[in-house]
Amino acid sequence: MRSFIDEKKIEKLLQETKPTKEQIEKIIAKSLAKNRLSLEETAALLNVTDTETQNLIFQGAKTLKEKIYGNRIVLFAPLYIGNDCTNDCAYCAFRCSNKEARRKTLSEEELEKEIKSLEANGQKRLILVFGEHPKYDADFIAQSVKTAYATKNGNGEIRRVNINAAPMEVEDYKKLKGVGIGTYQIFQETYHQKTYEKYHPSGKKSDYINRLYGLDRAQEAGIDDVGIGALFGLYDWKFEVLGLLSHAIHLEEKYHVGPHTISFPRVQPAHNVKISDKYIVNDKDFKKLVAILRLAVPYTGMILTARENPKIRREVIELGCSQIDAGSRIELKGYTEQLEEQESDRQQFKLGDTRSLDEVMRELCEGGYTPSFCTGCYRLGRTGEHFMELAKPGFIQNYCTPNAILTLKEYLEDYAKNGTKESGEAAIKKALNAMESEKLRVEVIERMKRIKAGERDLYF
Repeated sequence: MRSFIDEKKIEKLLQETKPTKEQIEKIIAKSLAKNRLSLEETAALLNVTDTETQNLIFQGAKTLKEKIYGNRIVLFAPLYIGNDCTNDCAYCAFRCSNKEARRKTLSEEELEKEIKSLEANGQKRLILVFGEHPKYDADFIAQSVKTAYATKNGNGEIRRVNINAAPMEVEDYKKLKGVGIGTYQIFQETYHQKTYEKYHPSGKKSDYINRLYGLDRAQEAGIDDVGIGALFGLYDWKFEVLGLLSHAIHLEEKYHVGPHTISFPRVQPAHNVKISDKYIVNDKDFKKLVAILRLAVPYTGMILTARENPKIRREVIELGCSQIDAGSRIELKGYTEQLEEQESDRQQFKLGDTRSLDEVMRELCEGGYTPSFCTGCYRLGRTGEHFMELAKPGFIQNYCTPNAILTLKEYLEDYAKNGTKESGEAAIKKALNAMESEKLRVEVIERMKRIKAGERDLYF
């Protein structure tokens, strides 16, 4: 199989595209009409250098987020199941050659305890993370998903389990679809093949093409909800943006549905890791790439992780992010042990934001956002092509805003601390007042009363 990443075309576009302000205005208008941009149009955005035109891009990204996703921010938590790995990725503390890494695979009992601890804090959505190792096969992952869904703690329950794991074959993906996984996430890390080969010298992950087509096999197995990502800092950030867009276009053209999410983590310090800082992305360029990705693929959710510190997270969220993790620990058993400090030999990289879920919830509410744990679309089959049909014209707000309000109300009733509860109620009032449909507003208020009376998991 050949790569669908046209490196020569990407490099040529980045070298030769010289946009005018008028061209940029037309490109932004196309995006605001909820049309995916081409490689040529996105290259034009990437090559903007003057401050005035760059500000147009930032404002366009903010407007687009508000039009499609409103002010809601979906929250989740990562849960590392095992860090055994046969790969030797140069940027990763879990690489097989790092003999100082403390290896651990959660037992069934340990997994249940981790989930109960997450539920006790109000988490409803998880992404389970696995190393690439024979022990983490499809059957093992499927059992972990079953355990996550089956484990309850008072009103606490996990309603959506996403997966970040190695590429699989079609029959293996079918096993995971059968246990009700949400998004299957595979990050290409870098779309530049020579750079990829440099950072992945051995193990199954060293096969660039196999990884590149990993989500094709997921689609063929019926998993129409997939997530892509690049690790920014391995190669030129502009190239990676066009690589992500090329991947989105490939999925859209072949399967009639683009990626459900795009992630854009930056390289962070990790135990026994030292790589070149040639392509490290500074904060200014990081904000640019987020805004441009938002405009390039307007219908796709964008995930901002706790790799970033609180300050940059505050600045970047408004540029188009729709999902963040919060209250995150990435050490094995990190949620039950509640460590005071991060332990680098037990985690893949260093987190920039270790605040509690409640602290982040309060900040979001006070910042004008509506935090959400919504899972209604996934459980009602509004995924894949059907989701895109709703998301592209903006109709998804008819579901997302009401469901965000209801899940926030649950959190305030069951988990919120003093201060967060008051901020949350104010955020709910603001979201209700902004709803255009009086009929829908009344129905949401009635369901909130039912939640107050003890009912849970009400959604549109």
